[in-house]
Amino acid sequence: MQIQELSEEMQRFVHAKGWYAVNSPRPQSMRNIAISLCLEAAEVLEHFQWTETTSSREDLADELADVMLYLLQLARLAEIDLEKAVLNKLSNNYQRTWK
Repeated sequence: MQIQELSEEMQRFVHAKGWYAVNSPRPQSMRNIAISLCLEAAEVLEHFQWTETTSSREDLADELADVMLYLLQLARLAEIDLEKAVLNKLSNNYQRTWK
């Protein structure tokens, strides 16, 4: 599945849950989704707190999927072509040097 298809699937999910409704308990603003993205990324970190490896690859996979879904939603709300942005960033990084 391509990034655009994943984004569309997330769009269908959010719509099915009613989260685009005016009085939704989970308003889909860029701010709210950015916060959720950070919280999910922190849950990824919990897998490595005090250890170098995760005790559950399945649980880690679930958290990584949550991060990806919120990232897709944030890009969609910001009207950013995430695939293009990633390819541009990789191209720029090839030109960079790190100390």
